[in-house]
Amino acid sequence: MNNSQSETYKAAGVDVTAGYRAVELMKAHVQSTYTEGVLSDIGGFGGVFKPNLGGMKEPVFVSGTDGVGTKLKIAFIMDKHDTVGIDCVAMCANDIACSGAAPLFFLDYIAVGKNFPTQVEQIVSGIAAGCRDAGCALIGGETAEMPGFYPVGEYDVAGFCVGMVDREKLIDGKNIKAGDVLIGVASSGLHSNGYSLVRHVFEMSEKSLMREIPELGCTLGEELLRPTKIYVRSLQALIREVPVKGISNITGGGFYENIPRMLPDGVCAKIDKNAYEVPPIFRMLGKEGNIPERDLYNTFNMGISLVIAVDKNDADKALAALRAAGETACILGETISGEKGIQL
Repeated sequence: MNNSQSETYKAAGVDVTAGYRAVELMKAHVQSTYTEGVLSDIGGFGGVFKPNLGGMKEPVFVSGTDGVGTKLKIAFIMDKHDTVGIDCVAMCANDIACSGAAPLFFLDYIAVGKNFPTQVEQIVSGIAAGCRDAGCALIGGETAEMPGFYPVGEYDVAGFCVGMVDREKLIDGKNIKAGDVLIGVASSGLHSNGYSLVRHVFEMSEKSLMREIPELGCTLGEELLRPTKIYVRSLQALIREVPVKGISNITGGGFYENIPRMLPDGVCAKIDKNAYEVPPIFRMLGKEGNIPERDLYNTFNMGISLVIAVDKNDADKALAALRAAGETACILGETISGEKGIQL
């Protein structure tokens, strides 16, 4: 029985007993993510993990960190907190998967204005769901109650993920050359980028977010809260079938910032924006916000989550592998000689 409590600390806005209750509520969610390598349980001072190095010649760790961003504002208005944790895991796990790494474990950080244990449980339930989808273990985290810093009912969520890959299988884009094929993999929506602009365009009220939008097939709020898709398993399936040269995760900065990140000097990405149909939410943003097309492609994923570079002789096999893994994929363009960047 934990009888730690402080009435004076509670009077200052921090209820330590609520923190204990939150831990009890989240325990089952956390344990549902445990994999073979987990050597510790929730409640310790550090998460302990033993990686399986079998079959690797030179294992290297790949890590990534991110948060959910101002998409959280939508969750506050709609009082729906069980999906933003998926976003947090996705933003980290998808990044390290672009290097060919398989995620091993994840840790989260949740800062709240006031600790409502059931709210924290909902957030962690999403984080656990994302970890299960990514195949990694949630081995630790921190919940900080910060009265006067965050408003009551609001919070921030961030985390980081660590994965591993054999060095000889590390995907770094160095072998990309002119004449390679660029494959686009469909996103599940806005993911977790550009929400400061989204909130500038759309009215941020419960009434506005609850309105049904026929072209979306759901309410505006449901579309804006749609969680970021996790592509770890699909990318691992692709890598087993095809030599992948480079993978770009289309996050903040859209096409213009992220695609060149995988390219070597002297190689340019030529993108055919007519190769796929841009989802309705992006067309709505452009129309209602009067946003120039270049700004749209420089802010949002525009319906493409990943851009993958493969040799042209492997393109058909790569498409087949991605589709077999359940992804919607298309030939999005090609690489050409020129200054590193994109032509769109």
